[in-house]
Amino acid sequence: MANALSNLKPENLWNHFGEICKYPRPSKKEEKVVDYILSVLKKNNADFDRDKFGNIVVRKPATKGKENLKTVVLQGHLDMVCEKNSEVNFDFDNDAIQAFVEGDWVKAKGTTLGSDNGIGVAAALAVLESKDVEHGPLEFLFTLDEETGLTGAKNLQPGFLKADILLNLDSEEDGALYIGCSGGMDTEAEFEFKPENVPSDSVSYKITVSGLKGGHSGLDIHLGRGNAIKILTRLLWNTTQKFNLRISNIAGGSKRNAIPREAFAEVTLPKSNEKEFLKYVDSYNDTVKKEPATNEPNLKVSVADSPMPQMIIDNLTQKKLLNSLYAVPHGVITMSPDIPGLVETSTNLATITMKDSIIVGTSQRSSVESEKLDIVNMVHSVFELTQAKVKHGDGYPGWKPNVNSEILSLMKSVYKSMYGSEPEVKAIHAGLECGIINEKYPTMDMISFGPTIIGAHSPDERVRISTVEKFYNLLLNVLKNIPSK
Repeated sequence: MANALSNLKPENLWNHFGEICKYPRPSKKEEKVVDYILSVLKKNNADFDRDKFGNIVVRKPATKGKENLKTVVLQGHLDMVCEKNSEVNFDFDNDAIQAFVEGDWVKAKGTTLGSDNGIGVAAALAVLESKDVEHGPLEFLFTLDEETGLTGAKNLQPGFLKADILLNLDSEEDGALYIGCSGGMDTEAEFEFKPENVPSDSVSYKITVSGLKGGHSGLDIHLGRGNAIKILTRLLWNTTQKFNLRISNIAGGSKRNAIPREAFAEVTLPKSNEKEFLKYVDSYNDTVKKEPATNEPNLKVSVADSPMPQMIIDNLTQKKLLNSLYAVPHGVITMSPDIPGLVETSTNLATITMKDSIIVGTSQRSSVESEKLDIVNMVHSVFELTQAKVKHGDGYPGWKPNVNSEILSLMKSVYKSMYGSEPEVKAIHAGLECGIINEKYPTMDMISFGPTIIGAHSPDERVRISTVEKFYNLLLNVLKNIPSK
C-alpha cells in the first residue's frame, strides 16, 4: 500500500491515506482505524479527548505569532461506504483496501476506495503533524458513523468544540466551496409473508440485474443512472402477470445512501410457461439496455437455472410487494428554483432484503425541510396502501447557506490569489455534518471543500491526484490567513 502511493505529493497526506486504507472502517465498526488515529496522536504527544459516542477532538496550539487568530476546527469522518462488485472476494471487516495509481487517479481494486472521507482525514493528520505550517489555534474533529445517518455528529455535545470556524474536508469537487447541504430521512417498509409450498411441475430460475454504475444517492441522483431494484421489479411485475411467476427470494442494493447497482430474485413458474418466460427475459434485457444506453452501457438482465426452493412467498404479499416497489418514486422530485443545476428534493429506493420478512429501505433528501417531509410522506403513503409496516429514521437537518460568511469571503480571496480564478460557490444535494454541527454550534462559521472524487459510494470511486495537492495547499494558505479574534 505504501509503495503504491509513495511517490505522490503531498507526501505526508498520501502516507496517512495509505495507512488509513489498511484499516477496516465500515460504519459502526471503526475501531481499527480509531486505533490508528490514536496511535498518531500519541506519537505526536497531542492533546485530545473523546466524547461518550467515541468522536475524537484534538487541540493544537498556534504557531508563534498566530495566537490571536480565531480558532479553526478541521473536521472529517472516519467511516466509509463499503461497496464491492459481486464477483470480488473481499471482507470489509478485515481486509485492507487495495489502492493503486492509474494516470492522475487513485482507485481501488473492485471496491470503494474510501477517499470519502479518508482524504480529508489524511489532510487533517498531515496538518496535525506539521512543524512548518503557519496557523492559529487549531482543533481537529474526527467523527464516527457519518455514512449511515451522521450519528457521530448527532451525538456531539455543546462545549466539546471551542472553535469559531469549521472547515469540513468532506466535499468532492475541485474549485468548489460548499456553503449549504440538504437534510435527509430514511423510510423503511416491512412486508410479512406466509411461506407456501412450491406448486408441482414447477421450474426454478434466478434473475439477476447487474452492471450498473450505482453511485451516491445525493450527488449522482440527477445523472439518470439505472436503479437495479426498479429494473428487476418491472420484470417481475410483468412476468408475474404473464407467466404466473412466484418469488422465493429477493434482494438488491446494500446501502441507504447508494443507488443500487445489483439486484436478484429467485423465482418459480409452471414448466409449461418456461420457454416463453426465457424468451421474454431476453427481450426485456434488450429493451432496458437500449433505454439508458448512454448512462448504463454495461447493464445486463440475466437468467440462470436455480435449485428448487423449499418455499415461495404467499401470492397476496408478493402482489403487494411488487405493486409498492413499482409505484414508489425514485430519483429527482424537484430542482432548486434558486440555484441552477441543484437538485432540491429526491428519493432513493435503496435496498431490499429478505429473511423472516421482507424489508425495503429508502432515503429522502431535500434542502427545504417542508419538501423533505412531503416526499417522506409520499413514500410512506405508497407502502401504507399495501399494508406494509412503515417506520422512519430520525433524519438530519439541512445546512442553510450564508452568502455573507466571513470564511467564505476569505477562501474566495485566497483561492483567487493562488489560482487566478474565482471558485464556484455551491450548495450540495447530500448530507454534510455541517448541518448538524451548525444546530449545536449556531455561531460557528463553516464551509466545506475538498479534491475531486468521482463515483463515491461505488466500486468506481476514484480521487484525482492533482486536485489533492491543490486542495491541501489551499487549506494551508487559508489557515495562515485566518482573521484575528
